[in-house]
Amino acid sequence: MIKCNVSVCGTVSKAAVVRNGKDGMPFTTYSVDVVVPAKSGINKTVIVSCIMDGDDAEGIVVGNRIELKGVLTFKKKDDNLYFNLKVSEVNLSPVSKSKGNLQFQKNERITCKFKGKVGKDIDMKKGKNGKAFLMFSAFSAEKIGEEFVFTWVRFVRFLEEKEEWLQSKATIEAKGELEISVYNDRLNLGCKVAELNQWEKKPYHPNN
Repeated sequence: MIKCNVSVCGTVSKAAVVRNGKDGMPFTTYSVDVVVPAKSGINKTVIVSCIMDGDDAEGIVVGNRIELKGVLTFKKKDDNLYFNLKVSEVNLSPVSKSKGNLQFQKNERITCKFKGKVGKDIDMKKGKNGKAFLMFSAFSAEKIGEEFVFTWVRFVRFLEEKEEWLQSKATIEAKGELEISVYNDRLNLGCKVAELNQWEKKPYHPNN
């Protein structure tokens, strides 16, 4: 599970459609093209699939630039990473003049919550200032159909310590600042850890 509080500025690429849910309440869906900056190569445009409560679709027109706030989640299929946004606020007149990019709430940071399993390598390294920091990768698993897909995040924590339980295959719950970037046309997720705890997964009970 990966959830992020974000503010997104982009261009509407799929017109808004209003539908009713199973509870009879209306909701609106549409898509926005957003540019993710590249660390190497050229920037990458991604499609953010948006959903929001209610039926107010006025101003959400293909070609218009808008700014959205909400909770961003990710879906992985094959090697592709998809962006889904549960919208809480819409600004039809964004101040930014850029064509579209990921902007962040709260002092330009993406606040992220992650639950998953640690990979093989957990490295304690030293920076140019001589201070140690911890680096490791972990994945969030999701079942799609009969198969599981895995979304990997690269973590860094600037503390000179490592918990005894933090080992390969350990399950963790982490909070921090998420970085979404592009390297050689490939999307990457990274997180600067603010909080890290062991996550005790509850046993799966199909009858519940």
